[in-house]
Amino acid sequence: MSKNELVRLIEKKRSELIQVASTNGLTSSAAIRYSQELDHLLNTYNRKYTQTSKTY
Repeated sequence: MSKNELVRLIEKKRSELIQVASTNGLTSSAAIRYSQELDHLLNTYNRKYTQTSKTY
């Protein structure tokens, strides 16, 4: 999956989450599911496309 595709999926999932949460509430099972899916996409993006520098 390309970076642009992943960003597009993140934006789509974020929009879906906002819609579901405004309709059903933040603690609804649908909103939680969408939130978890968004978390997964964001974690994938961070793992693939961000540099982490660890300084101790």
